[in-house]
Amino acid sequence: MRIQISSGQGPAECELAAGLLYEELKKEASDIRLISFTQGKKREGFSSIVFETEHDFTGLEGSVLWICRSPYRPEHKRKNWYVDVSILEAVPRVTEEKLVRFETFRSGGKGGQNVNKVETGVRAIHIPTGTAVVSTEARSQHMNKQISLNRLCEILAEMNMESGRRERNLAWMEHARLERGNPVRVYEGRSFRLKTEKNGG
Repeated sequence: MRIQISSGQGPAECELAAGLLYEELKKEASDIRLISFTQGKKREGFSSIVFETEHDFTGLEGSVLWICRSPYRPEHKRKNWYVDVSILEAVPRVTEEKLVRFETFRSGGKGGQNVNKVETGVRAIHIPTGTAVVSTEARSQHMNKQISLNRLCEILAEMNMESGRRERNLAWMEHARLERGNPVRVYEGRSFRLKTEKNGG
């Protein structure tokens, strides 16, 4: 699953909490792989961290509260700092050519005596997405296979660009969606010690 930790529009203390939470989660799941991050106002803080893991963190989706006096503003009265944890929708990547199935058929129209007797027409189908293109204009099956594959690659490249845009938009929407209150986990102090966890933590 792909997960984003976000400080929302919060101050440097929330950004620090995002970094501390990420370090804690790395202790819970050894396979965490960092995808991207946006540095916060301070070196140790982050406004956004996106990572992938096979570990089931579905119960962590929501807001996480860190109760601590501000390490940056000792006179500040506020002690509650929130970050948001969101599970991002997985956007499929379409790349490998081996996931393409080719079908041949007899093509009609011009092209000499061969046309209706030999299966020169080619349909290329990208199996994961069901995207299909056809080429019948070349006289040989081999050439039509190349033409259909090139067309399919162009379409898939455009789909990949579009899914990348969607992924960034989803991440930004989640980043702006931080809900304060009713946290799924509460951490305390500079040591970022887990105090409570919803559903029996």
